[in-house]
Parts: sequence; structure tokens; C-alpha cells
Amino acid sequence: MCRAGAGVHTLASLPEQCPPVPKKVPFTVSAHGLTWQDPYHWMKNTNHPDFINYVNQENSYAQAFMADTQTLQRSLFSEMKNRIPAKISTPPESWGPWLYYQCIPEGKEYPLLCRKLETGKSSWLQTVLSNVRKGLEEEEILLDWNEIAEKYGYVHVGTCRVSPDHNFLAYTLDTTGNEQFMLQIKDLRNGSGLSFIQSQMIINDLTVSSAQNSDSDYTEDPSVFTEGDSSFCVDITSTKDGKFITVYVIDATNPLGGLQRIHKRVSGVQYFLEHHYGLFYILTNAPLSENEQCGGDYYLVRCRVEEVQSANWLNVILPGDDISLQDMDIFNGHLVLFVSKKDVPMLCSISLPINSGSKYQMEIETLNPWFFPLPSSSCSILPGSNHDFLNSVYRAVLSSPVMPDVIVDYDMSRRTFSIVQQEELGSASGNSGFFSIACEREANELIDTQNYDNKHQTSGLQGWKVFSNVYCCERKEVVSHDGVKVPLTILYSRKAWQRDQSPGLLQAYGAYGEVLDKSWCTDRLSLLDRGWVVAFADVRGGGGADSSWHKSGSGLYKINSIHDFISCGNYLVNEGYVCRDRLGGIGYSAGCLLLGAAVNLYPKLFRAAILKVPFLDICNTLLDPSLPLTKLDYEEFGNPQIKSQFESIQSYSPYDNIPCGVCHPSVLVTASFHDSRVRVWEAAKWVAKVRDSTCSACSLSVILKTNMTGGHFGEGGRYSQCEETAYDYAFLMKVCGTDSCSK
Repeated sequence: MCRAGAGVHTLASLPEQCPPVPKKVPFTVSAHGLTWQDPYHWMKNTNHPDFINYVNQENSYAQAFMADTQTLQRSLFSEMKNRIPAKISTPPESWGPWLYYQCIPEGKEYPLLCRKLETGKSSWLQTVLSNVRKGLEEEEILLDWNEIAEKYGYVHVGTCRVSPDHNFLAYTLDTTGNEQFMLQIKDLRNGSGLSFIQSQMIINDLTVSSAQNSDSDYTEDPSVFTEGDSSFCVDITSTKDGKFITVYVIDATNPLGGLQRIHKRVSGVQYFLEHHYGLFYILTNAPLSENEQCGGDYYLVRCRVEEVQSANWLNVILPGDDISLQDMDIFNGHLVLFVSKKDVPMLCSISLPINSGSKYQMEIETLNPWFFPLPSSSCSILPGSNHDFLNSVYRAVLSSPVMPDVIVDYDMSRRTFSIVQQEELGSASGNSGFFSIACEREANELIDTQNYDNKHQTSGLQGWKVFSNVYCCERKEVVSHDGVKVPLTILYSRKAWQRDQSPGLLQAYGAYGEVLDKSWCTDRLSLLDRGWVVAFADVRGGGGADSSWHKSGSGLYKINSIHDFISCGNYLVNEGYVCRDRLGGIGYSAGCLLLGAAVNLYPKLFRAAILKVPFLDICNTLLDPSLPLTKLDYEEFGNPQIKSQFESIQSYSPYDNIPCGVCHPSVLVTASFHDSRVRVWEAAKWVAKVRDSTCSACSLSVILKTNMTGGHFGEGGRYSQCEETAYDYAFLMKVCGTDSCSK
């Protein structure tokens, strides 16, 4: 018998049709002397008619299962859509004689990249440019995502860059969802596209070439650099001042003149390089001593350009006892550092040049840094585009679960700041009325006073709009299985939440050292206003104060991130934040590994789960080195060709550890047919095996919904994203018994 609440519904809430039953084909897998059966291995051939038919049947079953939520989905979608302003535009950013910005016109799904000449700046140049561009309108549309989507049915622009002379736009384009990007070049002087000899960016064959126009005399692209090892990626960028291209290091004025190697490649060691008037500033985590392990904390070094290949590097800034370096940016007169100070993300600027005569390594505090003022409720800081090397203003985007995104300009020379724009919030239809009581506080009430010099306060500064009087955001530390404290952020409505009675949703990622996104999301209000708790677990394996947080949740230690997630779920229930029988979990991509493994270990902990483009069949996937990303993932999860690492992976692999005969939570699995990162067959195999293993009643509430046209990142349009989220939330409300709840 299934316990009440473990994914069981009344007969009226279940579809009349039965879930599809895929065929089984005997297949034996062997590794390290062990053999096991995988009857759904045949699904890896996603072009097979039987597989396509099965996926379509699953879509039909999911539609039948969710049929009684159509009204709820429409209501949720209406709420979410009404919160989005009809037209969205980013504040213009000055670069050279132009102001660049993005906007989404009213009724459109996707953005436009636009620019216009900056009034009053370089007036003679503006006149010249206006004469060259006869009939130039005030606004130029450089790229319209909507036109591409209308033409191909799908659009994903990977990278989009304007050339330093502002005459060309280069962007990479995926029109199928499989992330096989094509390089596109647009001549902004006449709007025409250039015909370049192009090749797909294929993971297993990474080559950097000097692109040539197909009308030139070149018969083929001259190769500058080829990466033959598929376990590495090639990252191509340029220094901020445009003097150098960094693959290794290439002189931008002579790209075919050869490469300068920064340092011999060592696993786990990274180098991020910028140039400032004859000096390279390099952020690295290379060992400071022979006794130190590779991949430790980051620090800043400096060398002359001509000495980049020598050992004559000067350690400039080392991390302090309570502060670590995360990233950097550089300008004509300032160095910007992303730091973590007492586990809190922060930004600071340091005037350049740093004393070139100093031969002593320093800590940040000795260099008179200006720590950028931040609202006390801020959880995330993202950089703006900040293209202009000569600018003294740094633009950043600040956000938290209780504060709509704020775009802030920090004047590093005058040490003042101003709020440029804050995300608008439309009034959602319905009976909540919560938004009308959201307060606007003065900025100096919300500044982190420990890091703000009051003498630099900007007069007349507008307040930061926060919703902390409506939505509560608590940060807790949860003790995991081995005594380690795991940060847990808990969000709920002060009015709608009820202790020991509210349903909850727990999210985590815990991979690749990525910090879990906890920024403001208007869609989330549809859960909070109905009494839901939304929690974010910063488990090991994700980003932390230093690199050890990632390392302690990856490879042989991956099980730690799973237990961290389980501990956070138990905390929400035991402390009364969430009703014991109404906890849901959600994961994305590699984050689904946590949720899938947690459900296997403690199926009674969760009432519902949403697995989006899920990485679940990890053992079989990593045993196949021919698949894209497999070799790249060895560093993150381990190499199953090595017995000890194979045993570790197999011990938690969600697909290989589904328990038999137990009550399984209700699960919504979403996949994309053209996903090149996590293949659709992983989701399909897992769903089929779960239905084999669980009781018949529970198997009815496990559904698979596959997007037959999109890729790993879905459709991407702002309204289509609302539709997808409304579907997810309707599923949660249906299976947790809250679909009749009003706001």
C-alpha cells in the first residue's frame, strides 16, 4: 500500500488512459568485471521510429494527466504575463560615439540589439558618421532575434560582439537547439551579411582559424591553433584594451604571427589575462609553492608583455584571511575585483597603475580599495557589458529573491554610485494585491554600512525597491551528514505562509563550481502568494567562498552534494517551514542528479519532483567516451574507466539505483529532443525504469514531456517561458493538493 501523499491522487485526478509501455531489448553492460542488464539501452538511437513513437505517446499521456489543470495553467500564465512590462529596454551604455542597448518591443518574445549616436559626444564625429550613413535613423537595429525565430522556428544566439571600430557585428547562431553554432558576420555600414567560410563549432574538433571572406584569394582558412584533446575547451577572447587576443596569447595586430604560451598546461590550473600599458595582469590559481595542491585559491600576478613566457612574474595581490578573489576586470585607470568577503559576494575597484616599483605581494586592503555599496538584501552581483576600456564607470546588475534587478553605475574615480534602472513589476491580475503594499526605502537604509564610505554618498539618490516587508528571505546553515554547514536560503510570503502546513519547493545545482541563481524572479510570486515556501540549497559541488567547496562535492566526493541536499530537505520539514507531506524538489540538468539520487535514498521525503533536461543515466553516459561532453565531465564526476571512480559513480547514479517496490513521488520530467548536452534518451530511460520499479498507483503520476523542437535551454522567449513555468507550477499544485488554493 502507498502511504498517503506519496504521489497518490484520487481516481478523479488521474487520466483514464494508462502510461505508455516501451519495448525492452536485452542488452548487457560490463565494466570492471561486473555485468548488468539495460533493456532500455536501445533508446540511445533517438532517430529510431519506435523511440519517436514512444516519446510522442509520453507527450500524449502527460497531456491527459494535466488535462484537469488547464484552467489553473491559464490563470498562472495570465499572472506571470501581467507582471511583465509590455516593453522592456535596458539603459543605454556608452561605447565610443554610440549608445548600445537591448529592448523587447511590445508583444514580442525576443530582444533587439540597438544603438544610436550619443548626443553631444564627439559632435564632429557624429556629423561625419551621419553623412556616411545617408538617411540614418535615430535608432539602428543591429540584430533582431524575433526575425530569426520567425524564419527558423528556434533561435539561440550564443555570443554577440560588435567590432572595436563599430563597423561589424559578429554573432554565433543555433537555429535547431543542438548547439551547433554558426558564425555570422554583419556589416553595420550597409546592413549586409558577409559570406564567410564557416564551420560548425563541434566539441570534439576545436580549431581557431583566421576567418577569411569567401571572395578572397585564400582557398582555406589558415589554422592558428588546434586543440586535439576533447577533454579541454578552447576559450577565445581579447584583452579589454583590444591589444591582445587570448587563446594562449596572440598579438591582435598580427594574428598569424604565432602564439605565446602563458604557462605549461596543468590540470586544474587556470589563467585569466588582461593587459594594461605593457603589463599583463593574470588571475590564476597556480600553486604558490611546491607543497600546495593545484587549483587552490586565486591570486593576482603581473609581468611585462615580453616576459610572459618567463618565470619572472610578480605576485601582486594575495587573498586575505577572510577574503578571496573570484574574477577581475580592467579599465584605463582602475582594476575591478570580484571577491568573496566573509562568504559574501562583493566588488571593489583599485586605482591603476599599482605601484610598479613594489616588489612585495600585497593584500587587497593595503591598496585603498573602494568596495562598491550594495543593498543589504543583495544575493547576486552580475557585471554589465562594460566594453569601454577608457570608461571610469563600472555597471553592475544587483539582485536578490526580495529585490527586483537593479542596474547600478559605480563611478570609480569619484567613488559615487547611481541607480540607473530597476526592473519594473506590473500588477498581476487576481486578488492578491500584494504589490500595492511593497515599500520603497531610502538607499542609505539598505546599504551594507560595513563596506560603504559615507563621505562618498551621492546626494538625492533614489531608494532601492525591495519587497522584504511582503516576502521574507532567511539564510540558514544546515548541518549535513558529516557536520559541514550548508547555506540554505528560504523564501516565503509573510501573509500566506503557514508553519507546518505550507507546501515547499527545494532547488539545488551543486556542480561545476557554479553558484546557484537566487536572483529575483517574478514568476516565483505565483507560488509564494499561494503560501508556498521556495528554498535554495547551496550544496557542495557548486560555487562557494573558495575552490574547496566545489572540490568537496565533485569526483569521489560527489555523494556529499547529495547528502547536503537531503539534509536541507529534512531541515525544511523538521523546522516547520514545509508540511511534512508536501515537499517538492526541482533540478535542472546536472542538478537533477541530486534530486534523482535523493529520491532513491529517501523517497518518503518528497511528495513531488520536477526534473528538467535531467542528467540521470550518469554511469552509462560516462562509460561512452564517444558522446559529447563525456571526457569533459571526467574532471567533474570522475572517470568510470578507473575502478574506484566507477564504484563511486555507480553507487549514486539515479538510473542505476531506483529502488523496487517502494512508493515513488510524483515526477514531471521535461526533455528536449535536440538537446546535445543531456540527451533525451536519459529522461526517457529513467521514466520507463521508474514505472517498472514502483507500485502501479505511483507509476501513474510519473510523466514525461518532451519538447520536439528545442534544445537544452528550451524555447527562450519571455512568454513561452511563462507558459512552461505555469505548466510546472500547475503540476506541483495538482500533486501536492494545492491547485484549489487562492492567493
